[in-house]
Amino acid sequence: MTARKVVLWRHGRTAWNAQRRFQGHSDIPLDDIGRAQALSAAGMLAELKPSKIVSSDLVRARVTAQSLAEATGLGVTVDSELRETFAGQWEGLGRSELETRFGAELAAWAAGSDLAPGGGERRSQVAARMTGAIDRALADVPDHGVLVVVTHGGSARAAIGSMLGLPTDHWGILGVLTNCAWCVLGEAQVRGVGPQSGSLTDIVAEPSREYPDVPPAPKWRLVEYNARTLPDEPTSDDR
Repeated sequence: MTARKVVLWRHGRTAWNAQRRFQGHSDIPLDDIGRAQALSAAGMLAELKPSKIVSSDLVRARVTAQSLAEATGLGVTVDSELRETFAGQWEGLGRSELETRFGAELAAWAAGSDLAPGGGERRSQVAARMTGAIDRALADVPDHGVLVVVTHGGSARAAIGSMLGLPTDHWGILGVLTNCAWCVLGEAQVRGVGPQSGSLTDIVAEPSREYPDVPPAPKWRLVEYNARTLPDEPTSDDR
């Protein structure tokens, strides 16, 4: 049994977060508060004894990741597939301007529609590249190991929705992540009764031979969500 964990950690605050501007692929650095958030959160995440750290290539994520690298002595593997959602012409716009210029599209997207914001990426596309990057990173994470993925609010939520097996139009039930908050997913295990001794046995979820039409349980389960939230208010992903 591997029972590994994946920690999806959102980067610290940037000036655009404070201004509620949609960042997407725009490479905006952490502000002073964001750097302090990263240092504080890194001290807590180091207690999880990470096995590996991977990060989006955008500077706000890389600097956040470096704070954990320094706290743990680990290196950071950078992967551009862990970037935030590309939002095309929405990037750089504040909430009020988005509502004025793209009100109907924004409302549909916020409600969970898999449309491409600003002509950019669909959530399903973001989830596909995110989960692909996470799978690659997990390849050398040992049994009971912890992979820390330093990413962005929207991309983290897309990955979590996909990893939990939720329908795309239900991903909106996952709340907005606070800057430098994290979520933990654990490899799913079903607790069953051993047929011989009656002892509890961990069985990794897999297709049932008795009920082949019933889909297997998702491989991952949500252990923690938006940890390190208080007292900070969330800032609507990267917008």
